[in-house]
Amino acid sequence: MRSVFLRNAVVLGMLSAVGPFAIDMYLPAFPAIARELQVDVSAIQMSLMSFFVAVALCQVIYGPISDRVGRKPPLYVGLSLFILGAIGCSFAQSPEALIAFRFLQGVGACASMVIPRAIIRDLHTGAEAARLMATTMLVFSVSPILAPLAGSALAEFFSWRIIFWAIAAIGLGGLLVVAFLLPETRSAQHGAGAKPRVLATYKSLLKDRHFLGLVFIGGLGQASFFSYLAGSSVVFIEHFGLSPSGYSMVFASNAIAFIGSAQFNSTLMRRFGAERVVRTALVGFASLTMLLFLLTLAGVDNPFVLWGLLFVSFGCLGFVIPSTAVLALENHGPVAGTASSLMGTLQLSTGALMIVLVSAFFDGTSLSMVSAIMACGLTAFALSRMTLRPARVYP
Repeated sequence: MRSVFLRNAVVLGMLSAVGPFAIDMYLPAFPAIARELQVDVSAIQMSLMSFFVAVALCQVIYGPISDRVGRKPPLYVGLSLFILGAIGCSFAQSPEALIAFRFLQGVGACASMVIPRAIIRDLHTGAEAARLMATTMLVFSVSPILAPLAGSALAEFFSWRIIFWAIAAIGLGGLLVVAFLLPETRSAQHGAGAKPRVLATYKSLLKDRHFLGLVFIGGLGQASFFSYLAGSSVVFIEHFGLSPSGYSMVFASNAIAFIGSAQFNSTLMRRFGAERVVRTALVGFASLTMLLFLLTLAGVDNPFVLWGLLFVSFGCLGFVIPSTAVLALENHGPVAGTASSLMGTLQLSTGALMIVLVSAFFDGTSLSMVSAIMACGLTAFALSRMTLRPARVYP
């Protein structure tokens, strides 16, 4: 039984990491891409935004389809589109082409981002679901740790274009994992018998205030990290003068803080209740991000201060994002794919909006990035006060 649990965690973690690899791996190459294509770095940031927009829009398609035909067929389609988009990016000769192929890549990537959550709900609920999600994230953590390092090495010794060939190879690896290692957790016969009404299901979910509250709490947590994605490479490399490898280490350390804290999630849920864990973590996240904003506004422009406070802040998010995902899907098992799709769409849309705002107001310093992160933290904290019920302890 334990071996099956670990196999599922590894497989789902590998699939979940495909999309983030496509995000994290090319971040250190932003300045190099901008120089070669002879544009401002904000134009390259828009390629990141187009990826998120595609993921946000297309999740509403993959989830309901996976509820009807099973989890594996949509993954085959999505990963194939992901590979084609990566190859297209490698040949891009203009920022417009890069943005377009990143959009195609996002259309494919969202299958591997939304369906694993539905598979977790197919297999478990409550603390066991949180444990599987946390273990999956432990495997998934290889992406933010290794992807920027690999990307910076490829960009330094070869070209930023080679990065996208490496991303295509990762997508191919995902296809092989689906074909040979992933069990089908929802049969086509099950989906056909249920005949879920997609629009009616979405309408019902959009009327569920508790579901939406949990979705946006987690979404604002993710959006704060997306704000960091949009501005951090330029802040640390161009503004503070770190090398791409140095930036990659900073990026990886913040990811480690998030993943490390997530591993304690199921234990704390059993002892204190998921709602209390989320509320307490959001107090820490909102307080730390406000402190960082006030220090930045006061003129404290130090990479170690920025890195240190973000490290602890993202550690707090490790208790928020997995818990809210489990709580949001817990009461929607029969339509887990559809609910996961809507959750992903709303959360990625929030993240894409933050990327646009950070890019639009970016002035070469950390202020716009830090302001966006703080706004996400304070809003998530306020929303948690209106959404989360008294503590419920899982057996």
